[in-house]
Amino acid sequence: MENTSANSASDLPTTLKIGAGTLDTDREYTRALEAYERYLTYELHRSPETIKAYLSDLSDFFAYALRHGTTHLSHLDLTMMRGWLATLNSRQARASLARKTSTLRRFFTWAEEEELVQGNPARHLSTPKKASKLPQILSKDHLKTLTTTLETALAQEPTNPRLLRLNAVVEILYATGIRISELTNLDLTSVDRTNRTLRVIGKGDKERVVPFGLPALAALNSWVQKGRPQWLPQAPASPQIALFIGARGKRANPRQIREDLTSLLLTLDDTQATGAHVFRHTAATHMVDGGADIRAVQELLGHSSLATTQVYTHVSVERLAQTYSRSHPRA
Repeated sequence: MENTSANSASDLPTTLKIGAGTLDTDREYTRALEAYERYLTYELHRSPETIKAYLSDLSDFFAYALRHGTTHLSHLDLTMMRGWLATLNSRQARASLARKTSTLRRFFTWAEEEELVQGNPARHLSTPKKASKLPQILSKDHLKTLTTTLETALAQEPTNPRLLRLNAVVEILYATGIRISELTNLDLTSVDRTNRTLRVIGKGDKERVVPFGLPALAALNSWVQKGRPQWLPQAPASPQIALFIGARGKRANPRQIREDLTSLLLTLDDTQATGAHVFRHTAATHMVDGGADIRAVQELLGHSSLATTQVYTHVSVERLAQTYSRSHPRA
């Protein structure tokens, strides 16, 4: 079937090309598309590109329906829609299928309101789920390489505030799995050094207490004692309470910290892992690898749904399978 994409419904021919031949249409489809175009343009004020995409999807669907002998809107049903989407499944991305599904639902909702159809056959059409993608993580060797890189840099510049901050950020992110936004919102009073815990304010202003280890405490102390004071103004109008600050003495910008982390990750040769969030994924996966209860990991990460946390069990199984394939003589 040839794609009958068009800029407007008025450009659609009264014959839709199907394969090598053509099939005369009932003008009902064309009239419906023209009316829908006017609705999208003058009532919803959709962009020309959005309208073009909607009309292209619908004209393709109507061409499929015509090929199967259905010439009236009232005869289109859920089975016809599922059949059309099924023919596209093997050659279209999930995102594209989801858009086409949404297009059908929107169109038939409008058609029902306009009394062009009795009932909405697309109401129960489910959106294709996005293909699940396991998060990128760092191995323990990767973490060792990163910490060694930072130790070497700090040995050469032991009072460099940016290096001291980056070292503390890496240790805290890996130790706790907190988000970058949560990290930059930490205050000095958020840290309990005696019990080695952080009081973190997460999404929805939900507060949780997260533990951290001795390496993170040492890095944090070095930053607070040697790095942070260098960026504080000499005569501040008011005390700076933020734990992590920038070179101007204000609360650290998450974007700047992300850039520093990205630069650090680029020093690794054998991974494509990027982005600050990789440390959160890595912390969670390593906790699961180490036998942590999944509900405890959920609480530490601040996930509202256990399903969100369970992806890390899949990562662990995937890693186990890869290790087995590489190392077992009968794999």
